[in-house]
Amino acid sequence: MRHPHLCAALAAACAVTLAVSACDTGGSGGTPASSTPTIKGTSYYLALGDSLAVGVQPDSTGASVTTDRGYPNQLYSMLRRTSPELRLIKLGCSGETTSTMIHGGICSYLGGSQLAAAGAFLRSHRGHVALVTIDIGANDPNSCILGGLPISQIPGCVNKSVGDAISDLRTILSDLRKAGGSQVPIVGMTYYVPELAGWLQSDSGKEVAVLTERLAAGYNDMLTSTYRQYGARVANVFAAFRSSDFTSKVRLAGHGLVPRNVATVCRLTWACAASPEGPNEHANDAGYRVIARQFLLAYSRQG
Repeated sequence: MRHPHLCAALAAACAVTLAVSACDTGGSGGTPASSTPTIKGTSYYLALGDSLAVGVQPDSTGASVTTDRGYPNQLYSMLRRTSPELRLIKLGCSGETTSTMIHGGICSYLGGSQLAAAGAFLRSHRGHVALVTIDIGANDPNSCILGGLPISQIPGCVNKSVGDAISDLRTILSDLRKAGGSQVPIVGMTYYVPELAGWLQSDSGKEVAVLTERLAAGYNDMLTSTYRQYGARVANVFAAFRSSDFTSKVRLAGHGLVPRNVATVCRLTWACAASPEGPNEHANDAGYRVIARQFLLAYSRQG
């Protein structure tokens, strides 16, 4: 299922993306809130993003379905221990890209898009939103790799897609800030790398796993920088799932010694699961719990 030319294409795409990351200084945002705002009465946690924000997991037939065990639900349970008046509002959309979040086209919303719906909610509940979480951007470059393009066109597609995604993310964060105000805590997240599961398939799969993680590291750096430009905190999910580099080995049932980061992805997602549930890139219950804790850590951090 892997092709050596894909390795070369991903290597080129990785180099291009990391170069873009190093040069990316555009955009201007607000100042981070120095502390979590105090809200009297009912408050709201607004969850935005793609399928991870929805809480998608495979069912017994392998179909990806919505569950109530995604990271927003688990984070909500954690937050309600000290804030019982908190209410969860989920607006995520499976398959959402940064572009469709702005313009619509996948899920139905009042106002036509997830961003429009989020903006309307923030404006109508201004002063009562305790937290906004967002994960968006993973589906943008993925469309280049999974869209059936010729191998030679993948690097250029990834480069353009990443640039467009970061530009769109600035638009999204700017609109959220305008609608909610500078004091609303916004926490974005970096992404884990389900493609690490390819390490278990073949030698070329190992090459792709290494290159894809490098590509993801560069993209996640760009996401982190952009979130911070708009006063948002960052849940470092990439680091939480990575555990270590490829040099540290642990034993994985059925596969012997494998890199710790590969084993971690297998433990926290459905990427290494047998058919029919897998392989599936979404987090399992334990993985969503790890993501929720990273959001809680970022949200609780002052300054």
